[in-house]
Amino acid sequence: MAGHQTIWTALRTAVGDRMTIEDEVQPIPAGLCIEGKTCLVTGASSGLGKAVAIDLASRGGKLIMVCRPGHGGLVEAISASSGSSKVEMLEADLSDLDSVARVCDELRTRAQRIHIAVLNAGLMPSVARKSRQGFELMFAVHFLANRLLAERMLADGILAPAGGGEDASRLVFVSSEAHRSASPINFEKFAEFTPYGVKDGLKYYGLSKLHLTTYFAELSRRLAGQGSSGVKVHALCPGPVASGIAREAPGLLRPLVSLVMKLFFLQPAKAAVPVMYLCCAEDAGKRSGIYLHLLREKAVSRLASDEENGRRLIEASDVVMAEHMSAPHLQPEEKKGAQIHG
Repeated sequence: MAGHQTIWTALRTAVGDRMTIEDEVQPIPAGLCIEGKTCLVTGASSGLGKAVAIDLASRGGKLIMVCRPGHGGLVEAISASSGSSKVEMLEADLSDLDSVARVCDELRTRAQRIHIAVLNAGLMPSVARKSRQGFELMFAVHFLANRLLAERMLADGILAPAGGGEDASRLVFVSSEAHRSASPINFEKFAEFTPYGVKDGLKYYGLSKLHLTTYFAELSRRLAGQGSSGVKVHALCPGPVASGIAREAPGLLRPLVSLVMKLFFLQPAKAAVPVMYLCCAEDAGKRSGIYLHLLREKAVSRLASDEENGRRLIEASDVVMAEHMSAPHLQPEEKKGAQIHG
């Protein structure tokens, strides 16, 4: 999707990427087992997240899914597809920082160690909408929620370097090549809500992914000081995925977009292959900061890798997220426990 601002040029590029990008890293073996590891996947109710969740569970991992409310029966469906009984779900609205913080509180209360965390949840609304805290919805889900989850899990010892390099927790962000098409982050108007219509949706999608990818690059630099036993942080663009992310495409265009996705986009199980590489491959457990586009390792954009941008992003988001970054988020008498299924 790099370099494009309309849905049609983005679709064309996505199809072209699938046809021309050659593999560089090798997919993990089908028989690789992760018995004894606990995995967390956001946005696991459908599409890429569901495919990753099934794969992790089928390899023996204990699975915690973080999904929007309203997915009754999902635990049973994932258990049946993976052949695993070690599946549960925490309900959370990832556009609501209060809801995200409650999930973090629940993990902290359990003293839950997460070995593999895949922060995958994504969306693309047809027009600008506000989150509960008043932020643009994609900015809230793709960046703020991911930063809150990552920072809280690190601070609370949920993601930990315990043992040695190969036992280090892995944190994987699902980003997008669309981050390359975004304009620079406007730190003077950071986090301000700006209305937009159908024509500008992709522009703001790319911008939200630039925030996320810049954060990934900065977090990778900061964790690098922990040495070989530190938590490993990676990111990727899985390529064009046949998922529900375009469900809010304009009504007249939706059938055509759906047809293009069905014919030319990757099915979720195929798109999950590079995600699983970062989750489980031996190489991805020995070093940090890998960014994949499909199965090819490459550098993130110049804007995303810029250290000054990374520093400013942390400082600016510290201000808007301050009340949610400490634990527990709510006092005991006020706290509503995360809804647990499984």
